Amino acid sequence: MQAIIDYFQGSVEELRQVRWPTQQQAIRLSVIVLAFIVANAAAFGLLDLFFTTVLRYTIR
Repeated sequence: MQAIIDYFQGSVEELRQVRWPTQQQAIRLSVIVLAFIVANAAAFGLLDLFFTTVLRYTIR
């Protein structure tokens, strides 16, 4: 039981040492991540469209 208590106490101590980002940094990083996700979704969507079209013409 003491090991569990020590674990959680150590976790709390580590979280107090974390340097959290400011609100501006968090917003900026979130926008970067969302832009990356949208760009990747578009790229994979175009690849899917391309391969689907090629497959349809190959099967006919």
